[in-house]
Amino acid sequence: MTTIVDAAKRGVVLEEFKVVALKEDVDTSFVVKGVASGRIVVPRNVVRRNVDPIGIGEGLRAKVNANVGSSMDLSDVNMEVEKAKLAVKYGADTVMDLSTSDQMDEIRRAILKELTTPVGTVPIYEAAHMALKRYGSIVHMTIDDIMKAIELHAKDGVDFMTIHAGVTRDCVDLLRRHPRVAGIVSRGGAMIAAWIIHNERENPLLENYDLILELAREYDFAISLGDGLRPGCQADANDMAQMTELLMVSKLVRKTREKGVQVIVEGPGHMPLNQIEHHIKQAKILTGHAPLYTLGPIVTDVAPGYDHIALAIGGALAVAAGVDYLCAVYPSEHLGIPLPEDIRHGVIASRIAAHAGDIVRLGEKALKWDLEISKARASLDWGTQFKLAIDPETAMRIHRRVPSKSGACSVCGEYCVYLILSKFLSQRAERRNST
Repeated sequence: MTTIVDAAKRGVVLEEFKVVALKEDVDTSFVVKGVASGRIVVPRNVVRRNVDPIGIGEGLRAKVNANVGSSMDLSDVNMEVEKAKLAVKYGADTVMDLSTSDQMDEIRRAILKELTTPVGTVPIYEAAHMALKRYGSIVHMTIDDIMKAIELHAKDGVDFMTIHAGVTRDCVDLLRRHPRVAGIVSRGGAMIAAWIIHNERENPLLENYDLILELAREYDFAISLGDGLRPGCQADANDMAQMTELLMVSKLVRKTREKGVQVIVEGPGHMPLNQIEHHIKQAKILTGHAPLYTLGPIVTDVAPGYDHIALAIGGALAVAAGVDYLCAVYPSEHLGIPLPEDIRHGVIASRIAAHAGDIVRLGEKALKWDLEISKARASLDWGTQFKLAIDPETAMRIHRRVPSKSGACSVCGEYCVYLILSKFLSQRAERRNST
């Protein structure tokens, strides 16, 4: 099987590369070189024929992922498809299905059928769920169970998969000796850690990583190396366990690239503002500038119901420091399963963060959007402002709540700065013309 990476290394210009270059306003050669070096990933499973290609990585616009998925407390196929569609409507570049219910296969396939965006999953959830049903506990799942789950998702057409291969016995031992405040907050990380403790063996994903790479090559899906030990609170950020996992992940990045498989690195969760830039730059260096994908960083632990705002603050700083890919966080984070109403808020907050960071990393290319809406604002061109707004529906609704007769907004009305200045300037011009 010739993979996307193989083609890029040979200088072959695939149609996917052309599409990404056009979207990003870069030369096709830039995309080809980026994929060949591993600094850009174009997730696309060979099974899927309806994927609209995107590029994730350095020199490109920062992307946003939206998580959807059922739980044992709420499982509804139609709702998850609706949530996925809403995420794309409001600007998500990719969608991940994190379902953990009996309907997980049905939900995944429905989302893959309905969307043209790249779709990701976490197959260890499927393996653990089936082990719980078959054997009564997730710690009894076998490597055969895990590989079957990965292959099932690959056959369905999943474009990228989170693989928590960096959680090692050494990491688990470190956490035993140096307990965290919040412990392990990654579901996949907790599942693997529990398996390691019970079986007194190394992480099966790590021990069998070569087999996973064979499947990745066969179906050409990208591997997203999971941050199984990401910090779940400010107090746990940048601890020894997190950094030990990152060092193992950096080794796995090199191994994955050598096999011609695309790889993404998942990054931190909760982290204080003053630690973000250093951590991101360190992670980029350690992983050979692989695309970095963060669930956050969430910069404070006191914002339940508003964690999408905490994400926007940390995410903007992270993108400016080098993060390529943000995972949307919803108002429901830490509180409950996201409902459709949560999706819009989380995706838009993440898009704002991504664009704010892009202004730093891409400069004038990103600022073009801001320049155009600023011109429209100065000329009171409301139609153009709404068209260019990150959320046109909300901008339009708020503007029209209290109509203004002046043609400006209802804050200043006839005292609008733009009306005052335009009137003054026009009067001055008339006096000049009359003389």
